[in-house]
Amino acid sequence: MTPPPPPATEPGVHAGSAVRRPTLKDVANEAGVHPATASRALNPETRHLVNDETAQRVHRVADSLGYQPNPIARSLKTARSSSIGLVIPDLTNPLFPPIVRGVEDVLGGVGYNAWIVNTDNDPARETAAVESLQNRSVEGFVFATARLHHPLLERLAAIGTPTVLVNRRLAMSDIPSVTGDDAGGVAMAMRHLVDLGHRKIVHLAGPQDLSTGVNRLRAFRQALEDHGLENSPSRLKLCSAWAETAGAKAVTELLDDGVEFTAVLAGNDLLALGCYDALAERGLSCPDDVSVVGFNDMPFVDKLSPPLTTVRIPHYEVGAEAAHLLLERLRAPSRSARSILLPLTLVNRKSTAPPRRL
Repeated sequence: MTPPPPPATEPGVHAGSAVRRPTLKDVANEAGVHPATASRALNPETRHLVNDETAQRVHRVADSLGYQPNPIARSLKTARSSSIGLVIPDLTNPLFPPIVRGVEDVLGGVGYNAWIVNTDNDPARETAAVESLQNRSVEGFVFATARLHHPLLERLAAIGTPTVLVNRRLAMSDIPSVTGDDAGGVAMAMRHLVDLGHRKIVHLAGPQDLSTGVNRLRAFRQALEDHGLENSPSRLKLCSAWAETAGAKAVTELLDDGVEFTAVLAGNDLLALGCYDALAERGLSCPDDVSVVGFNDMPFVDKLSPPLTTVRIPHYEVGAEAAHLLLERLRAPSRSARSILLPLTLVNRKSTAPPRRL
C-alpha cells in the first residue's frame, strides 16, 4: 500500500516543525535584508527609516509567511510594551465609546494598543486595575475617571507616569487634559433659552467633586448674571450622579415643591433623560410645558421623543487629542504639560420652544 504523502507545510515553516512560528530572521532572509532592517520596516514608528521599496518588500514577505511580531519579546528587548492603559468610569455610558475609538485609532496608527478597564466609579477597583496594568508594563495612561481631588492620579503624576485626562480635570493643573469648553457650551444653551423667551430656568447640576459638574454650574450662574435673571436657589438642584434616575428625582422634587420653571438646563444628557421621565410621569409635555436642554449629545438622543436639544461635545476628537498628547509625553517626557480645550456646538432639535407662560 502506498504511504500517504507528507503533510504540506505552511509558508516559511520547514517540514518536521509545523508548529514553529516564522521569525523575524525568516522574514529578513526571505526579503534579502538584515534582521534589523526588517524590524524597522515592520515597526510603524521606525518604518520611515527604511526606503519605501524595501519596506513594502519586507511587508509582502511577512504577510506571505504569516509572520506576527512577538510583543513580549519586543518589550523585553526595548523596555517598551507599546501599550497604554485606558481607564473608564462606566462603559455603559454611551459617551465613552466614541472617546475610546478616538484613542484607539490614533494609537493603532503608530503601533500602540490600549488596555481598557472599567472602574464603575469605585476607587478601590480603579487602584487595583491601575496596579494590574502597571504589572503589564503599560507606558502611560488615559483617564476618564478624574475627580477634582484624586490621590491616585496625584501619585502617578508625582512619580512621573505619563498620564492624560479626558473630559475632566483635577484641581491641580500639571496633568495634561483634553476637555470641552463647558463654559462656552452652557453660555450657548442659556442664550438659546433666553432668546426663546424663558426667564425661569432650572439647572440640574452634576456631582460637585467632578470638574464637569463644577464648571457647568459656575457657567450657569454666570449666564444668569449676564442675562439679568434671578439667581434663585430653588431653581438649582445638585445631583449626586450623572444618571437618568438622578435627573428624574431632581425634577420630581422641583414639581413637588411647587417651584415655577419653564425650562431645564441639564448638566448632561442622562440627567435630561430623567427630566423626560419625571415630566411624563406628571402628565407634562416637553417642550409645550417645559423645555429641556442636555449636554454631551450622546448617541441616540436624536431618536428621543422629542429629539433632545443639547450641547455637542466632539467625543471622538477628545479621545484622539488625548492619544496625541500621551504620545507627545512618551516621546518628550521633559516637555511642559499642556492641555486642550475643544469648542462645543449647540444642536437645536425639538425639546425646546417658547414658553406658554412667562
